[in-house]
Amino acid sequence: MRIASRMLLASGTTSPRVGGVGECTIHIIEDECQVEDLCQKIEAMSTDNARWEFFRRDAAMLRDADAVLLITSLRCKTDPADTNCNMCGRLTCEYLKEAESLPEEAGVAYRGPLCIFRANNISYAVDGIVSQARNLGIDYGVFWSAGAAAMRMGILPKNTGFALAVAISITEKSPFRDIPKKYEEINESTMNDRIIKRLWPQFRSIYS
Repeated sequence: MRIASRMLLASGTTSPRVGGVGECTIHIIEDECQVEDLCQKIEAMSTDNARWEFFRRDAAMLRDADAVLLITSLRCKTDPADTNCNMCGRLTCEYLKEAESLPEEAGVAYRGPLCIFRANNISYAVDGIVSQARNLGIDYGVFWSAGAAAMRMGILPKNTGFALAVAISITEKSPFRDIPKKYEEINESTMNDRIIKRLWPQFRSIYS
């Protein structure tokens, strides 16, 4: 898994960019406790917005992931491309620079405003990761919920305006495909096992 995740990182890093300029960063989360922290944040966010109920299912799938790669877009919020492409819905990039961000509220995932031209660069990195995963025969899933949760946790660069996550799994059955409707309830045992595994060394040190 560690070898595979670094190969995916390399593929995402070397994927083409608009203008050939590095605007994305890729971060690997492979520690079980860190993955669980991310999952718990995703679950907590599921109640922040009525449309985010599926976050609980995403968290259940991510608990079965061997590693999570977080891909960021660094310049889409702070540095519009000055191409006047109008993809953001504004006439010129100067209007985007003057637009206010959404309030920092629980039900807001990405505060924006974002330069869509620059944010699209993240798709090249994701494509590089996904393509390499297919070549290696590794199961994967792409999650925007995990990207938003990672931003809210403050584990990504401060100037990140947009982030996505690619979870990978090297098991007989992909945890990201053909899952039951109430997968978060069925898969609750995984969460309990991880919490016990995290707390057991502390109990052992106290009572030994």
